[in-house]
Amino acid sequence: MVRAWYHDGAENEPRCLPHMLHSGEYLTLGQLEKLTGIEYFQFDADTVDSNEDYQKLREKRGYKNEDCVELSREKFSNFDDKMEVFYKEHLHADEEIRFVADGSGYFDLRAVDSDQWIRIEVVKNDMLIVPGGTYHRFTLDSNEYIKARRLFTEAPSWTPINRPHGDSHPVRLQYLQGMGVEAH
Repeated sequence: MVRAWYHDGAENEPRCLPHMLHSGEYLTLGQLEKLTGIEYFQFDADTVDSNEDYQKLREKRGYKNEDCVELSREKFSNFDDKMEVFYKEHLHADEEIRFVADGSGYFDLRAVDSDQWIRIEVVKNDMLIVPGGTYHRFTLDSNEYIKARRLFTEAPSWTPINRPHGDSHPVRLQYLQGMGVEAH
């Protein structure tokens, strides 16, 4: 089951640490959804391709395409540069769907009511759907390995819109409106 907490705000290295604001204080899935709009699912990664609920979710949401990415020092010669790109605060015009097939890492999402970071620990079998317009970033934990399936409604693409450029983007404004918050 996914665990989430308020980030302590420390921007220094190492990013791979939990950075919990209050040790042992976790957010419920309801709180996480209210603060970020994120949706969470869990499927067995070893049998996901034959899982009817997973297939129904893909069909219902229009996820026609997917790819798989493995992040580790062994897989990327430019590993540190790639991790810098993923850790830079950004949003996307579309949902970001990630299913963890193996390994672990952290997604940080901005709380819509306070702009404070919420850290979400993802491990094998976790699936996150991050709404378009949500500021977020990603880093690996101390294991420095994750294998994730990325799902898309159209052809696979990953186009970040970095902050502050996303502040006035229509999908950001729509996200804020949908979350019941006025744009600042």
